[in-house]
Parts: sequence; C-alpha cells; structure tokens
Amino acid sequence: MVNLTHLWSALLDFARSPIGHSTGWIIVITVVLIISVALLTLWERKVIGWMQLRRGPNRVRIFGFLPGVGQPFADVVKLLLKEVVIPANSNKFLFRVAPMIALIPAFAAWAVIPLSPEVVVSKADAGLLYLLSLTSMGVYGVIVAGWAANSKYAFLGAMRSAAQMVAYEIAMGFALVGVLMATGSMNLGTIVQTQSGGPLSWNWLWLLPLLVVYFISGVAETNRAPFDVAEGESEIVAGFHVEYSGIAFALFFLAEYANMILISALTAVFFFGGWQGPLEGYPGMASAPWWIAWLGAPSFLWFGLKIFLLLFLFLWFRATFPRYRYDQIMRLGWKALIPVTLVWIGVEMLLAVYRIGPWARAWYH
Repeated sequence: MVNLTHLWSALLDFARSPIGHSTGWIIVITVVLIISVALLTLWERKVIGWMQLRRGPNRVRIFGFLPGVGQPFADVVKLLLKEVVIPANSNKFLFRVAPMIALIPAFAAWAVIPLSPEVVVSKADAGLLYLLSLTSMGVYGVIVAGWAANSKYAFLGAMRSAAQMVAYEIAMGFALVGVLMATGSMNLGTIVQTQSGGPLSWNWLWLLPLLVVYFISGVAETNRAPFDVAEGESEIVAGFHVEYSGIAFALFFLAEYANMILISALTAVFFFGGWQGPLEGYPGMASAPWWIAWLGAPSFLWFGLKIFLLLFLFLWFRATFPRYRYDQIMRLGWKALIPVTLVWIGVEMLLAVYRIGPWARAWYH
C-alpha cells in the first residue's frame, strides 16, 4: 500500500512537471485525432451522399442508437481482422516501415500548433521550419511504399504521387514565405497573435492569393480529389498502396485523413486567426454580457469551427470536381500556382515599404 502511495505521488509530480504536461497533451491530441479521422470518414460519406441525393451509411448503430454512426468503427474492426499480405519478392522491412513514415509526420506536426492561447505542446520559435520539414517527409512514405512492393503499378503510382507532392510543396513553401513576411515570426502562436483584431485583421484579406494557393496545394498534397491521380483506379489499379491490405492499408488511409485535418488546421492558423474569435477587438466587447462577450473571446471552439468549415471544402471538392489529367495537375502547380506566389511576395515587399495592411500595425514597428 505504501508503494502504491509513493507511485501515485510520483505520477502526480510528473504530471505537474513541464514534461508531464506536454506528454499529457500529446496523448490527448493523438487520441482525439484518431477518433476525428474515424468520424471524418463517416461525415465524408454522409456529405457526399447528401450532395448526390442518397442516404450514405445508415445501418451500423452504436448500442442500438444513431444509425450509421457505428460504420467507421465497424470498418476498423474489419481492417484489424484482415490478413496483412506481404508480397514474396518485396523488400519486407521497407514494406512494413512505409505506412509509419507516411503516418508519423501527420501526427508529429501537431506539436507546434497552438490549440488555444494556453494550450500548445511546444512553443518552438522555428515552428514554421519544423512544419515544412515534417510535411515534406510524407513523400518518402509514398515512394518507399511503391518501391518496396516490387510492383510496377505501385511504383508508377508512387512516382506520379511524388512528382505531384514535390511540385505543390514548392507552392506551399512560397505561400508560407508570404505569411512569414506578414507576421514577422516563425512561431505559430505569435502568427496567431499578430492577427488579433477581428476577421478584417486576419491574414486572409491581405494574403488572399496565397490563401488560395496554399489550400489548393494542400488538397494536392493530401492526394485528394480532384488531384487523386495517385489512386487513379481506372489507370493504375489503386496507386502506391495497391499491394497493402488490412491494418497496413488502414495506416495509409489514416495518414490521408489526418493530413486533411492538419492542412485545415494550418490554414486556420496562417490565414484565419487560429483561436481568435470573430468579434475579437470590437468596441464594447469587454463590457458586454457573457452571452455576447464569448464571441470575441479567444477559444479552441473557434479554432475547431474553422477546421470544420475548411474540412467541408475538402469533401465538397471531392463531390464536385472530376479528376484532372496528370499533365493538367503538373501544369497548374508549376505554371500557375508558383508564379502567383512569387508575384504576391513582390506585392508584399511594396506593402511593407509603404506600411500598408499588416505592416501598418504597431507590432511591426
């Protein structure tokens, strides 16, 4: 009994320490992300069904209630019970490692994303560089998966996907250079704080072309429709993960949807004020009653709502646009999006010289 008491007190001391605090939030974020991915698959099928005048999943229940809500959890059980078949002539080590290479960066990136004014795992001053390095790691998972399977179809899908991801990563990088110029910091918490003052102070207004480029590039980075040539079923069976089954396939599936949530969160942080409220900074909000004042108070609620709305665009695009040809995708990335970002970076230089927009704020001086 005495040993248990000492163990409990030691755990409490660890939880109160900075390392314990960060570890606790890492566990919470990981669990919430996994559950969010499961519910996102259900929401996608429901939204697309609604847009196509059908019901979507409506059979599997949870404890006899909420028809259709149990479908993602039934899918998880099915994938866990299926056999993972490893091709005889594949590189078995890399074949097993590839899904983890694709998945881990999608979760690790959340270490520097501020969820609210108080909650962030790491307040890294080089958070923007950390994100750029991690998001570029995803392409290695795709290439390794296609090569290790020793299948021509998988390798062709991996090469197409890798070329696409590299092209759109360059556009995303240039868009983030514009955000860095407008905010003067690579710390994501500081980037959010510099957007205080309400929706007209958020970066979307002055960086609108970069917002469009960043979000389109994010859709292409996650291999989502209409940029899903890596999974062109009519052309190359199923892309780089054609040889994967069971839980190994599920990890690629999890990585794709986790990256959708990540891109939506980063778009909210860089261009829509993160956890800033829609009426933040408006006159009279400080003295307003609580049922109005909360509209201007910073909160994770606003961050979550912005992620929700941006995720809806991913689903809307999938239900609306046909798949592009591969040459059209590459032309858009190299000949349209990258030139737009370069031109707007030049425009930002002029805005900074003449102190217009974000550069007219007190913090810039």
